Amino acid sequence: MNKRKRLLLLLGTVFLAVVLVGCGTSPITEQSTGIWDKYIVFNFSRIIIWLADLFGGSFGIGIIIFTLIIRLVLLPVMHHQTKSTQKMSEMQPQLKKLQEKYATKDPDTQNKLKEETSKLYAEAGVNPVAGCLPLIIQMPVLIAMYQAISRTEALKTGDFLWMNLGAPDPYFILAVLAAILTYATTKLSTMSQLESNPTTTAMMYMMPALILFMGITLPSALSLYWVVGNAFSVGQTLLLNNPFKIKKAREEKNKAERDRQRALEKALKPKKRRK
Repeated sequence: MNKRKRLLLLLGTVFLAVVLVGCGTSPITEQSTGIWDKYIVFNFSRIIIWLADLFGGSFGIGIIIFTLIIRLVLLPVMHHQTKSTQKMSEMQPQLKKLQEKYATKDPDTQNKLKEETSKLYAEAGVNPVAGCLPLIIQMPVLIAMYQAISRTEALKTGDFLWMNLGAPDPYFILAVLAAILTYATTKLSTMSQLESNPTTTAMMYMMPALILFMGITLPSALSLYWVVGNAFSVGQTLLLNNPFKIKKAREEKNKAERDRQRALEKALKPKKRRK
C-alpha cells in the first residue's frame, strides 16, 4: 500500500505541475500582484538576471548558477531522503517476515500488520513517504522557473550556445542529456538496494521518458535546468552515497559474518581423537 501511495503521490505531483504550468501568462514586473507572481516568480526572474549580469551577461550562465544554488540549498533534504531510502532497502527482509506472519486478509490481521510495520519504521527512524519529499519541494521551483522565463521578455528572448532559452532546443541535445542524467540519477540511487522495488523500477523509466517529452516541447532553459540539476545529483550520489562503495562494504560485512559463522561451527565440532 505504501508503494501505491508513493506512486499516486508522484503522479499527482506531476499532474499538478502540468496544470500549474499553464496558469499565469501575463508578463512579470514589479507591479505584479499575488504571492506567487510578486514574491516568487518575479524574484526568480530578478535573481537569474542579476546572476547573468554578474557573470558576463549570459542568461544561460545565470540559470546554471541559479540551479546550482537551488541544489545546494536542497542538499540536506536530498541527502536525508537518500539515507532514508537506503534504510528502507535494508528493512525489506524484516518487512517480508511481517507480511508472511500476518498474511491473512481479515481486518484485524491487516491492522496488526500496519501497526507492526509502523513500529518497525519508527524504530529505524524511517518515513516511508520521505522519498517523495524532494520531488514535492522541487516541483514549485520548476514551475516558478518556467514562468519566470516564459513571462520575462529578457529571458524569453535570451540566447545561450545554439539555443533560444524561451524556445525548445532545436536539436534536442539538452532534452536527451536531461533524460539520460535523470535515468542515471535513479539508477545510481537504486544500485545499493538489497532488492528491486517495482515502483522505483517503473519510475526509473517513466521519469526519463517524461523529461525527454517535456524537454522537446518546453523552453530549452528548463532542459538546461534539468541537465545541471541531474548532473549535480549524479555527483552528489557518487560522493555522499556511492553505491559501489556501499555494495563493497556490504559484501565485506557478509563475508566477515560467514567467516565468523564457519569459525564458530568449527570450534563447536568435537575434535577427532588421535589413534
